[in-house]
Amino acid sequence: MTLALRAMARLANWPDLAETLPSCGTGRALRSEQAEIVHFHSEQDVDLHLTAPAIRRSEDYLKDVAAVRMVPGSHWVTIHLEVDSDIDLLLTLVSFALHAHQSWPTPGATPLPGCTEHRGMALPL
Repeated sequence: MTLALRAMARLANWPDLAETLPSCGTGRALRSEQAEIVHFHSEQDVDLHLTAPAIRRSEDYLKDVAAVRMVPGSHWVTIHLEVDSDIDLLLTLVSFALHAHQSWPTPGATPLPGCTEHRGMALPL
């Protein structure tokens, strides 16, 4: 079983997440009541909707994590799953994302952005 399938199986049991079709049309997705949270695009790449405020708050940490790729201006980050500990990182960041979505979007927020799947390769900052 691939790392992505193992991560998907673990997250599918979370009560705040439900499987859905990803809005980008590629792979599988999980969503909360508020928004799509996770897109599984390949056996190794997972897009996670953190929100812009959450990314800003944790950018110093995220840019130093080898498994995390960010696209400037995106509300999503890509987690590249290569080892078991990357699944733990993903689970931690999904929890962070769920918390971030409880107070987002704020009034006057820009329209919900798409994941990074069709925006080209996500690169480390």
